[in-house]
Parts: sequence; C-alpha cells; structure tokens
Amino acid sequence: MKKKLILLFLLLSGLCASAQESTSAYNVLRLPVSAHVAALGGESNSVPDDDAALAQHNPALLADVTPRQFGLTVASLPDGALWAGAQYVHGFGLRHTASFFAQRISYGTMSETDEYGADLGQFTPSNVIVGAGYGYALSPRWAGGANLKTVYSRLGTMSAAALVTDVGLNYYNKEEGWSWSAVLRNAGAEIKHFDRRTETVPYSLQMGFSKQLAHTPLRFNVTLIDLTRWSKAYYMPTADAELSAGRVFTNHLVVGIDWMPSQQVTLSAGYNFRRGYELTAAGRGHGAGFSFGAGVRFSRLRLDLAWARYHLASSSLMGCVSYRL
Repeated sequence: MKKKLILLFLLLSGLCASAQESTSAYNVLRLPVSAHVAALGGESNSVPDDDAALAQHNPALLADVTPRQFGLTVASLPDGALWAGAQYVHGFGLRHTASFFAQRISYGTMSETDEYGADLGQFTPSNVIVGAGYGYALSPRWAGGANLKTVYSRLGTMSAAALVTDVGLNYYNKEEGWSWSAVLRNAGAEIKHFDRRTETVPYSLQMGFSKQLAHTPLRFNVTLIDLTRWSKAYYMPTADAELSAGRVFTNHLVVGIDWMPSQQVTLSAGYNFRRGYELTAAGRGHGAGFSFGAGVRFSRLRLDLAWARYHLASSSLMGCVSYRL
C-alpha cells in the first residue's frame, strides 16, 4: 500500500508541475551532486552504490548507504565558477536513514554597471543549497524517501529563494542485479523573488533502472528524465530547428555503464543525448554529451572523479571524497 501511494504521488505531482515553464532561475538544481552520477551522464536515480551523495538524486537510495558516512565534493565549472558541497548520512535503527547536505556555487567576480554603462563596482553572484533527506526501507527490496531543500540565490544587492522537495521510490533485487527507481526531483516554488516576477524551479519526473550482468563486471544504467515535457519547442536549440519524434524521445534519455574489475575499482562512462544534441547544434560537437569517471574504495575511504562537458566554453571536473566514521 505504501509503495502504491508513493507512485501515485509521483505521477500526480509530475502532471501538476508540467504546467510550469521549462526555463528556470534555479537551474543549479540540475547539476549532478555525485561524481559517480556525473560520470554516468549526469543523471542516474537507480544505481545501487554506497555513496552519500546519491541520496540527492533519489532519496530512496539512502536505504543502501552505509550510515555515519561523511562526504565532500568539489567541481570546476565554466568561466571560473566553483561548486563545493558536503553531505552526511546517519542511520536510525534498521529501516530509517537520514542525510544532511549543503552546497555553494560561486560564479566569480563580475562588474556591475547601470543603464548608462557607468561602473558601480564589483559583485560575486552565488547559489547556496541546504537540505535534509529521509529514507525508509519498506521491505528487503523496496525503499522510499524524500528530500527537502532550500535554494538561495544572490545577485549583487538582490536575492531570491525557493523551497523544493524530491520524492523517490526504489526497488533493488541484489540477487538478480536489478535496480528500478521512480523519482520526482525539485518540485516546489519560489518563496522570495528577485523582483516582481516569479521564477519556477526545474522539476523533473524521472524513471531509471540499473542491471548488473551475471558473471561479468559490467553494470548498465538507463535513466529517463523530464517525463512531463514532450513539446518539441522545449528542446529546440534554435527557432528554425527541426526535431523528429525520435529526437524528442532521445532527449529524455541518459545512458551509462560501469566496469568493475574489482570490488575496489569502478570505471564509468555515460552519454546524455540532450546535452550532446544541444552542444553540437550550438557548434561544439567534440565530446558533447559524453562523460567519464573512476572510483576507488578502501576500507573506510572512497574517492571518485568525473569529467563532463556542460558548456561551450570548457569542460567540468568533479571530485568526491567520502569517509565512513
């Protein structure tokens, strides 16, 4: 019964959110938080991994994360922007798991001018995200969870804030190597405005599955994103672009693969079809849509590194360090 209620909530929330605009002043919420997820194409909500940052992609995955785990994440973004975050996972009994997290993105120093071009000085725009999550093991194979996040944006003397939530469900059959998830990410509303205009948040209704192939070190990941957005206009990079029905579908698709030669090492690669299409259409085809990464695990320590391209200007590097206390 609990599983059916969570699924119904995900579907109804996604349909209600579909009336919102596709653009958002809070697109920082679209960035991957886990280096492993970044290596798998930037979107994955079903990969079964002992990673404290995974819960921010699907809070239901908290059920498989080792408690008392602390993680730090740093990423370089285009134009000198720097992303930094921290997360902590704590267990309460056998079924309850909580996470606490925070991130900050600094976009570097910029010059401020008035409408006449006069120099008014410099400022540093930034975004801050603070939140908490909860995961509950519904059964040995089913888990559900939710995150609550506050997003704060500062631009010179102006500021804005939004309150958003994630709700997710996960089924994990360890014996068969199957993991399946449904999640609604970033559903919410702005609670403080830059000006009189109200901005939307970049919600995304998603489904995904991961499959560990029997007797091989390979695990495949498939994620479907933005399942309430099927308008061709939403995905067109230019006004006169032509999009086929197949292209519209693949713009919802992110695929990835993990190669695990040992229990301590993981090599990952992914392809984000929408990112690849839009960067190629904008004139940057080399490496567009692809991402790569690697992870190393020790008894208490875990290190992950990922490379991806999100912008025409440059690529991005993300590194994560996790330690079990």
